[in-house]
Amino acid sequence: MFKFLQYRAKAAAYGELARTSPGKDDTRKFEKLQDSLAWRADNEQVLADQYADAVNAGEAERLRGAALAAEEERVLRCLGAAVIMQWNSLPTTLQREIFDTAGSVGTLLDTAALRGQIARFLHKHRHDTDPAQI
Repeated sequence: MFKFLQYRAKAAAYGELARTSPGKDDTRKFEKLQDSLAWRADNEQVLADQYADAVNAGEAERLRGAALAAEEERVLRCLGAAVIMQWNSLPTTLQREIFDTAGSVGTLLDTAALRGQIARFLHKHRHDTDPAQI
């Protein structure tokens, strides 16, 4: 049970005690307790609502970010495929610039390994797009 519901239940119980109590002092004491618990219930409910809003907003933002990342990855894959399809028709200086840029995208420790992978890929697929060069 949520805290604010517990506070509301206790406040209702003290309200009933205030209505049925024989003396004014007891009635005032129970009414004060009822008011105090009702105030706490309101505060707890506001906090619970704000927490739920914050959690849901974070989840929505995460999902939106994942969708954007997937879209960007798709765009980058398409651009990369387009570059590879046109690789043999690109000037050698542009090929070197693209190779150097792609090789430096990874972390510093992975740069040499990445450059090797790119070089092997390009060598393996060098005739895929231009059958005249076989």
